[in-house]
Amino acid sequence: MRQITDSIETFFWNLFNRIQFSDLIDILIIAFLLYKIFELTQQTRAGQVFKGFLLLVVIGWISNLLGFNALNWLISNIVSNGAIVLLILFQPELRRALEQMGRGTKVAHLSENRDESSRIVLEITQCLLGLSRRRVGALVVFEQKTGLKDYIDTGTALDSRISAPLIANVFEPNTPLHDGAMIIRDDRIVAAGCFLSLSDDSSLGRELGTRHRAGLGVSEVTDAIVLIVSEETGIISMAQGGKLTRHLDADSLSRVLAGMYKHEKMTFRSIMNRVTQYVKGKAAPKGEH
Repeated sequence: MRQITDSIETFFWNLFNRIQFSDLIDILIIAFLLYKIFELTQQTRAGQVFKGFLLLVVIGWISNLLGFNALNWLISNIVSNGAIVLLILFQPELRRALEQMGRGTKVAHLSENRDESSRIVLEITQCLLGLSRRRVGALVVFEQKTGLKDYIDTGTALDSRISAPLIANVFEPNTPLHDGAMIIRDDRIVAAGCFLSLSDDSSLGRELGTRHRAGLGVSEVTDAIVLIVSEETGIISMAQGGKLTRHLDADSLSRVLAGMYKHEKMTFRSIMNRVTQYVKGKAAPKGEH
């Protein structure tokens, strides 16, 4: 036991004596990359395997430090060969993670006006509840930090103010945009009739159709929040982070929407808008106000 303790103390003493500034930067970069990989895969099957893989690496490092040659040899072979096997087995999850990184992020912008936020929440809530009662299917995607341009480009551009009649008209049966997804960015309906990639989650029940799989699929590869109205049952569901929450009632639906459109008093965008309006007001000739 004393020999093991001495080995650990000697290792860390040598480590701290030889470490340089460039080594610290190197460690921080590796730690950041590992964190991002874990963050992108934590909601997938690959996330659990990634944790186990990191545990094996740590055990291998400790066994090498303590001179356990047989254990170190075994773990080294598992890690080196296992990395290739994991790349093959979890290709879909890794592809989704890379897609999410490649899409980039945008600065989240929430409605700057409290009255407008309340209006949006009320309009969407009443509309989806009405569609639910009539058993009219709907698929509404709310863009968050991850941009959805690739999906928006597959549909029909609208760039319209959010209103209950417009949402209801888009999802009216036997209309051209009925079967696609509506995408909302901030306080605008940017597109409708959009095509989404379907989830390949084998645990989904057979009663869940294409809309649910599409909503779940986009939530697996982006941070979008998706609201789904079932055409068969009228049940309202929410997909977020690759998870599906069903049986949303009026209160829970309002809470979800209120969380997305909560009022923030001071944001960079709101400050810049106010500055711009002030400058325009000062520059305008008298009598135009």
